[in-house]
Amino acid sequence: MFDWAWPWLFLLLPLPWLVRRWLPAADEHGAALHLPYAGVLDPGEIAGGSRRAAAARLLAWLVWVLLVAAVARPQWIGEPADVPRSGRELLLALDVSGSMNIGDMTLSGSQVTRFQAMQAIVGDFIARRAGDRVGLILFGSNAYLLTPLTFDVKTVKTQLDESAVGLAGRETAIGDALGLAVKRLRDRPEAQRVVILLTDGVNTAGEVEPRKAAELAQSEKVKVYTIGLGSERMRVDDFFGSRSVNPSADLDAPLLTEIAEKTGGRFFRARDTAELAGIYREIDQLEPAADQSERYRPVAELFHLPLGLALLLVLLPALDPRRYAGFRLAGPNGRSDP
Repeated sequence: MFDWAWPWLFLLLPLPWLVRRWLPAADEHGAALHLPYAGVLDPGEIAGGSRRAAAARLLAWLVWVLLVAAVARPQWIGEPADVPRSGRELLLALDVSGSMNIGDMTLSGSQVTRFQAMQAIVGDFIARRAGDRVGLILFGSNAYLLTPLTFDVKTVKTQLDESAVGLAGRETAIGDALGLAVKRLRDRPEAQRVVILLTDGVNTAGEVEPRKAAELAQSEKVKVYTIGLGSERMRVDDFFGSRSVNPSADLDAPLLTEIAEKTGGRFFRARDTAELAGIYREIDQLEPAADQSERYRPVAELFHLPLGLALLLVLLPALDPRRYAGFRLAGPNGRSDP
């Protein structure tokens, strides 16, 4: 529907009349134009001048009415819409170091890398977080904020799908990733700050020591859930034949446990995709997404319409070359002379 944001401003409409009515008139003697041809002006030209003066006054009033209408802020208010109420400020810190290319995961019966498994499981988790602000941090040798906190979970999932192993370097900067997450959350409501940090290794790069980052998270009341990803047994072929190895031997589970406990979160161990999916479902229960909504009505400002029409009316006299035409004088023969 159509509405005015500040309708009380229409009280300004009679302002020009009040100014003319109550302010003293200009000194006519000092400003008068004396014509040496008094009495010989063409009566038709005088009538035409009066009509032009009346049209100019009408034009000025129209411009004034349009300007007042513009400052009164005309608006078009749309239909009510539901917007999910934010439940969490959720940052996902995901490891994209070189070791995430290890193919020790199974997804839908096929062998996949840790990174591919993470993309699939975390992507589903993101899609379920409607109503939360979700952001994405990728870390390797460095940590980068790929997607700022946003309600647009589709965009966050798209950014995750388009990421790749090694995008942030081949090493693992756990401390930098956690420190960046805390920095991005410190201005958010205290009870809603959550970080889910997933890695498959040990801190080998970065400027921030992970325990210092955990202390910072604790002081800023940021809850951190940590996930250690990677199988504990994998068959590999080498010169001596096939043998079983532990591809997660470098996983620093004690550090991840300490970070989680210090900040009020939990540490989870994901040895396969089923465990990883179950972990994210459990986090869904521990940190439920918003299930309430708020209603709002979109508002489109229309002040530019009367403002533009007022500008057009102001420029309209510029298109009339007669605006500079003077009065014509009547000669002795009764004809009008220039």
